[in-house]
Amino acid sequence: MWDYSEKVLDLFYHPKNQGPMDPTPEPGIRVVTGDVGSITCGDALRLYLKVEEATERILAASFQTFGCTSAIASSSALTELITGLTLDQALKITNRDIADYLGGLPPAKMHCSVMGQEALEAAIYRYRGIPLPVHTDDDSALICSCFGISESKIRRLVRENHLTTVEEVTAYSKAGGGCGSCLADIEDLIATVLAEGGSERPSVAEPRDPVQVKTSAPLTTLQKIAHIQTVLEQQVRPLLIADGGDVELYDVDGDQVWLRLKGACTSCASSQDTLKLAIETRLREQVWPQLTVHAV
Repeated sequence: MWDYSEKVLDLFYHPKNQGPMDPTPEPGIRVVTGDVGSITCGDALRLYLKVEEATERILAASFQTFGCTSAIASSSALTELITGLTLDQALKITNRDIADYLGGLPPAKMHCSVMGQEALEAAIYRYRGIPLPVHTDDDSALICSCFGISESKIRRLVRENHLTTVEEVTAYSKAGGGCGSCLADIEDLIATVLAEGGSERPSVAEPRDPVQVKTSAPLTTLQKIAHIQTVLEQQVRPLLIADGGDVELYDVDGDQVWLRLKGACTSCASSQDTLKLAIETRLREQVWPQLTVHAV
């Protein structure tokens, strides 16, 4: 179980400024959104800003987040930090400011603060109608296909947060936290960035075994069970366990799959989204596309 600060727990159980924000008919006032992440990757954030056009001051901010305790608390903290600021002032908010406001985040959860910073930038750049900076444009090579993390994003995180190890990059971006096949590439990239900046050499992380799920059809029931178990064990359970939850395979009958959510997942308001949008989507992509997931 993660050792969360009291502030993190308070904003998780009692999030402030949560929910969508409708467009306003008020003259001189504009509502804009910034999106980052993906539900299928486990975390997604939509940030809403209500901006006074004459002064570019943020009058209000709200959020919708699909994610863990840290993601919800970080999103809520971000809205409190930026309300009342001008857009230029808000652009100076960093992921570390969000973490500091929360009294710190577990190292493995720093990616949640990064997600907030990126959503803020996306909203402000959308408001101004200009392209996002190169570091969020993701035109560079894709390093982590599991979580859609690009080379440019890893380079930015390493430089701005002084990261030196693969484990730190995973904590700040989730890159390498899925199948693990990109860990060697991440290590090489860290070494390159640090060498460019004249910093120390990163430590070496042990690569994990990549997922070896076959999708050729038709699958026997035993093959389906084995493949589902592989995906759950290697890609789903580590993410859920990290937040006090868990999942187990209960039964398979034809294309119907029954799963039992456990721990914190049983009382989480987003459990249905976790089951259908995150787990079912992943299983359909990697096991067989016709399956349907049900909760026991």
